[in-house]
Amino acid sequence: MSTPRILIVGGGFAGLECAYRLERRLTAREAEITMVSEQNHQLYLPLLPQVAAGKLTAQSIAVSLRRLLRRTTLVPGRAVGVDPAAKAVVVRTIDEQVRALRYDYLVLAPGSVTRQFDIPGVAEHAIGMKTLAEAAYLRDHVIGQLDLAAATDDPEERAARLRFVVVGGGYAGSETAAYVQRLTSRAAKRYPGLDASEIRCHLVDLAPKLMPELGDALGRKAVRVLERRGVEMSLGVSVASATEGSVTLTDGRTLPCRTLVWTAGVAPSPLIATLDAETERGRLVTRADLTVPGFDGVYALGDAASVPDLATGADAVCAPTAQHATRQGKAAAMNVLSAIRGFPGADYRHRDLGLVVDLGGAQAVARPLGVPLSGIVAQGVTTAYHLMALRTLTARSRAVGGWLLNALAGDDYVRIGLQAEQESTLDHFESRKGYLSRAEVRELTDR
Repeated sequence: MSTPRILIVGGGFAGLECAYRLERRLTAREAEITMVSEQNHQLYLPLLPQVAAGKLTAQSIAVSLRRLLRRTTLVPGRAVGVDPAAKAVVVRTIDEQVRALRYDYLVLAPGSVTRQFDIPGVAEHAIGMKTLAEAAYLRDHVIGQLDLAAATDDPEERAARLRFVVVGGGYAGSETAAYVQRLTSRAAKRYPGLDASEIRCHLVDLAPKLMPELGDALGRKAVRVLERRGVEMSLGVSVASATEGSVTLTDGRTLPCRTLVWTAGVAPSPLIATLDAETERGRLVTRADLTVPGFDGVYALGDAASVPDLATGADAVCAPTAQHATRQGKAAAMNVLSAIRGFPGADYRHRDLGLVVDLGGAQAVARPLGVPLSGIVAQGVTTAYHLMALRTLTARSRAVGGWLLNALAGDDYVRIGLQAEQESTLDHFESRKGYLSRAEVRELTDR
């Protein structure tokens, strides 16, 4: 019999954990493991705002896949179609070559993209916070706006360049707003012609409360921290349209603005639409053991999967969080291992350990194991959680070194210019296009 082929799509929290566990449990003779990933690193998303603010370098939160995976074949590219009947995945490699990879067991963990809601102007003018490139671009862009504001005599242009609008009142949006405010207020001290009081950081969210998952008490504390920093809140409204120089809200206000950061939720990877499978809000419906009904040997997990949350019950599904993705990766590995060795799989069950929100400096809010914390204690818990979640000692060392260096030496607020002549749209940074229709997938896999 030929050696079983395990194909993992995605090198994020779920995909990396699955491959890592399979390598530890399976011998080279028992299975061939292949991973498809555009990047050769796992991105630790919760620390992206700190990269945008210059508190950490990009390398500090990019965990090398090759440092952790020793036997897995890494295919540098993006899965653009799945043909379960042929047991094949179509991949477009980073040099634009298209090839079909065969599998016996398929683990789908392609992650998510930023949700846009088809609002006029957002796709063209908003900056996301899902990739390292977006965080690096945002930093360059924000510092560029300060440079241009300091050099103009036009008060209207100056006001627009000094207003920074962040859309999305969840963890990502709140942390991004906190760190953009931190970056701009500190950088303004280096500009003789700028006053930090001229800078406007604006947080917009359709929900009536900021981060409702925190609970009312912690949510109010988070709001107070941001407001003391000077972050303006617009809750219960959203964006109606955006242009290069303004943002119009659904309550009729038009804000002069040259920086729109979009963190208003995520949508599953477009790869899921290439399968003729049941979905829930775009996420692939799975059984409790992470298998996809009707598809032999296919498992789905992470942001792109709707997995029953047995720990919560009441027909709940697991939230698209790093915690669930990591633990689903481990569970999927064990179930694939069981299938190869002829044993039944186990259902996925995990109770959420809590949440942490870094608001910059010594400020944070956290709810570890249901215990509400704020201030310096919460910041300590938040820092410890991030260090624990970073997968390698090298990554942890870089993070600690970055924090210490930033605390001691500060920042020089330089623009690196890597994206100066590049597109800066959400579609460009997050690879939303180029996915195949089912007919195109079948044509390629039938060859």
